[in-house]
Formats: sequence, C-alpha cells, structure tokens
Amino acid sequence: MNNPEDKKLVTLATATLARSGATQSAALRDTTGRTYVAINISSPSLNLDAFEAVLTVALASGITGIESVVACGTQPTNSKAIKDFAPSATIFYINAGGEETSL
Repeated sequence: MNNPEDKKLVTLATATLARSGATQSAALRDTTGRTYVAINISSPSLNLDAFEAVLTVALASGITGIESVVACGTQPTNSKAIKDFAPSATIFYINAGGEETSL
C-alpha cells in the first residue's frame, strides 16, 4: 500500500475497531475523497460484515464511486459487495499482525 490516502483508511479502520470492540471494521474512501467507517453488525435479525456495513453507510450518503476500502479485525467475507458496485476499487485487509493483503 503506497497511497498515503489508503494509509489514512488503515488508521480510521484500526481506531474504529479498537474503540468499538467489534470483530471487524472497514473504512471506505469514495471518488470525491469522502471517507466512511463501519463495523460488523451481528444481531438476531441482521448480520452484516464490515464491508457490507461500510458500503451501506456510503450508499446512504449518495456516493457514486469507490476508490479504496480497508478492513481490519477478522476478515470480512463479502468483498464482492464492494467489487460489484466499484470493480476498480482497491480493497485491502490488514490482519492483527499488521500484514496487508490485497483482496
């Protein structure tokens, strides 16, 4: 990850994870430079992984495109939700050891 803006997403995602106590968090930057963060949601009637949750928040704000998404904590399983909306978006996962994986 060479883009300094992506490194900011890492900071947002890891801080959100630490603050929330959730198992996953994700930070998304849209094509206008706005950022969004979300955690996974797990309840009896609603289950969203962090990718699904951050996409939902961003879509509710009216985004038209995605540049990049970073997730941390346990790896979210539905990166397809991001890729279906924005095939050219970069998607990264940062594990507990700080190792980066491009998804």
